[in-house]
Amino acid sequence: MEHRTGRLLRVDLSTGRVTREMVDEQTALDFVGGRGFGINYLYREVAPGTEPLSEKNKLILVNGVLAGSSVQAVARWMAITKSPLTGTFFRSVAGADFGAWLKFAGYDLIIIEGKAEKPVYIHLTADGCQILDAGHLWGKDTRVTQQWLSQQYGQNTRTACIGPAGENLVRYSAIVSGRRTAGRGGTGTVMGSKNLKAIAITAQRSMSNESEALRNLIRRQVDIMRTNKAFIHHKEMGTTETQDVTNRLGIFPVKNYRLGKHPDHEKLTGAEYRKLRVGEFGCYSCAARCGKAHLVTSGAYKGATSEGPEYETIWSFSAPIENSSIEATIAADEICDDMGLDTISTGACIGFVYELYERGILKKKDVDGLELSYGNHESMLALVRKIALREGIGNLLAEGTARAAATLGAEYYAMHVKGLDLPAYDPRGAKSQGYNYVTSNIGASHCFGYARQEIFGATVPRPVDRFAEAENADIVIYNQNLTAMGEVGIICSFSQGWGWFPEVYGKMLAAVTGVERLADLGYLTTVGERIFNLERAFNVREGFSRSHDNLPKRITSEPLVTGGTPGEGQVVRELDKFLDRYYQLRGWTKEGVPSAQKLKELNLGSVLEDMAKS
Repeated sequence: MEHRTGRLLRVDLSTGRVTREMVDEQTALDFVGGRGFGINYLYREVAPGTEPLSEKNKLILVNGVLAGSSVQAVARWMAITKSPLTGTFFRSVAGADFGAWLKFAGYDLIIIEGKAEKPVYIHLTADGCQILDAGHLWGKDTRVTQQWLSQQYGQNTRTACIGPAGENLVRYSAIVSGRRTAGRGGTGTVMGSKNLKAIAITAQRSMSNESEALRNLIRRQVDIMRTNKAFIHHKEMGTTETQDVTNRLGIFPVKNYRLGKHPDHEKLTGAEYRKLRVGEFGCYSCAARCGKAHLVTSGAYKGATSEGPEYETIWSFSAPIENSSIEATIAADEICDDMGLDTISTGACIGFVYELYERGILKKKDVDGLELSYGNHESMLALVRKIALREGIGNLLAEGTARAAATLGAEYYAMHVKGLDLPAYDPRGAKSQGYNYVTSNIGASHCFGYARQEIFGATVPRPVDRFAEAENADIVIYNQNLTAMGEVGIICSFSQGWGWFPEVYGKMLAAVTGVERLADLGYLTTVGERIFNLERAFNVREGFSRSHDNLPKRITSEPLVTGGTPGEGQVVRELDKFLDRYYQLRGWTKEGVPSAQKLKELNLGSVLEDMAKS
């Protein structure tokens, strides 16, 4: 059985031209699909130095090899571009049904080029693609936009769209599908810069081509998951009690990364969120249904509802301002989903400005008369809206903490790596997780190489000491390559702990594609490494180097305060030693540039000239 290469759709918004192409055989063999396809096309087609918000940047929406099948937990899709927040390669992952619908329409990826003269949306079916006027949708929130498109084209329509934040070019605006988001890095901002409001796909479910070999593997996957304790727990709670774990470990970052434990953490537990749960939802073909919907039934935020919040959002609207109202967090999450905002960067920016207010760097007149005292969640919600609309102080915060801090001369208080705000795990108490932030190709992302060994005690490939530093460089690499390997699928990162990944996963890829080598874990690991190295090469070509593989000074100089839990007094001490070891194991130069030998080994010889110039 020969390898079945996929189709891509290319949409030029400047000219209105739509073309269909086949992914070439070598690309399909070397990069397999998903994230691999994304970086391959981005590297080849976006010239060095391209301004992220110019029409020369490209936005790539891609599903995975297994999308649209009956395989569990592989319906993820991602938006890939050059980030307007970081200037790096970026991939932002989302769930819901959009990735499966893209596959049902007959495509593995869409490459969006150019810029429309006026607001438009794309309507895609298996039979054709139209670029249509979106003037009546511009300014509408993501909920209204999706409702209108569903009414227009029917219930077999799935949409990815932006809200007012993307239209206003907030640098960390999200692409929203259902109530799930490709949240980080400003992928929605790039969409807004192209005057593209939405991509709507109308298609019929189709799984008739599943082979018996694949169906047998799916049965095996389901059997494993049914008895897996991590799956059972995730199905019940989703991520709504991860804060119970991180507060216990002392790595729940409070007050802009000054504390590692919320003083009122007992008010934020998963059990407290469970009291407000009104339903659950999930992505296409996944029995976990880990999304937990919540409704506020009383008080100032009565009526607020969210298909979430997930752990990172629970953190971002509680810990940065030392808020203990879960009702306020649900309300903030709802606003972000409607407006199309990344909750992590939004919460981080608000935590940053609260600290500046506390220190007197910003006065009340500088923040539109708001009282930014810790615990004041009313002001937090006002700031969320101001950021989305670029009103007042929100206009500055819409640029992200790194740019805002540079404008204010307050760089010390900006908690970011490469411009991407740190998420909800303090690197001082989970150092492999922190070193993943340092070396991640997109900046401080918790899911680019999640350190399950430190957070949940995973013992594969080996147990670790979460306070160890340079000696765990191999663990960081393992986690990063494993993530890249999984994201050709594209599998849900949570499912990596459900017992079936990666062995069954590789066999599934082989069954779908007919390429038997994909069943080999060693080959798949090389694919993951190849993807990671090409992303690094993209960043090197853009001027990134060792100096950018860094952490905020607070993390390397201020001891962690946890209230006596393990981790008290920790700082990150061995960054340079870690980088030396990490680069050595990666086969890179001391400046973090992939070596000629490594590039040749990974069949990336085409980028040798670019790396030599760098």
